Amino acid sequence: MDIRRYVLLGKVLELGSLTKAAEAMGCTQSAVSHAIAAMEKEWGLPLLVRSRSGVRLTDSGERLWPMLRAIVERQTELEETVSSIRGLEVGAVRVAAFTSVAVNWLPDILRTFQLAYPGVTFQLKNGDYSDIHRWMAEGEADVGFVALPAVLPCRLLPLREDRLLAVLPQSHPLADRDRFPLARIPQEPFISLLEESNQDACRACEAAGVTPNIRFATKDDYAILAMVEEGLGMSIMPELLLTGRTEHVRVMELDPPCSRSIALAVRQDPDPAAERFADHILEWVKKNAAA
Repeated sequence: MDIRRYVLLGKVLELGSLTKAAEAMGCTQSAVSHAIAAMEKEWGLPLLVRSRSGVRLTDSGERLWPMLRAIVERQTELEETVSSIRGLEVGAVRVAAFTSVAVNWLPDILRTFQLAYPGVTFQLKNGDYSDIHRWMAEGEADVGFVALPAVLPCRLLPLREDRLLAVLPQSHPLADRDRFPLARIPQEPFISLLEESNQDACRACEAAGVTPNIRFATKDDYAILAMVEEGLGMSIMPELLLTGRTEHVRVMELDPPCSRSIALAVRQDPDPAAERFADHILEWVKKNAAA
């Protein structure tokens, strides 16, 4: 079965001319004529009627063409699936993540994905919210973890809500409370991320109608923790970031409560490996990190 013959026949019917079909398929008119003649000889049936106005199917051709067209369509589907599988097996994925996800989620996400797809390689990009937005917007990453709301030319897939918590020195006068009143924020020396990265704390403070008394600002999340440990001030940080790192600080809920929405940004028309990796992230979060 020579499927290329069926493809040539389909192109002839589409364009109504052997000459035009040959030009479209990058071959000679004689090659097209030979392919059709070979089918007619093999089956002992005429397929085309040629006239000055063009070509059309014979009655036999009319009966056979739906089946031939279906074969061509299935072959195209088969080739696309093979290409997709090969792309997945040998693909490369660029992943952008902020610190809390890069430390607490990504290692196991990558480990479990590699068990199924060991041929896929990764380029990991770690940065703050503004870095990830830039990388996704400029096409420098295939998938990226972001906090909503986000305006990006990507698919945005919500993952989970992550509580924002007050982080205080253990010696703080309110350290024995269950909740930290946001109304007290202006009275406290506050340790913040840099302006382009401090959306979480800003959201909590704006919701409570208060302005933090920022004494220190840094791009490093864990530098904030270190400064809180030394009694230099307090901060507001996501619960995921604090996982396993609260031994030397006091962590408590905010009053009123506040959270961030973690989502996955996936660029439009991703490669097969990136698309499957995005699906794996959704599955992993649902199983291991659901709120």
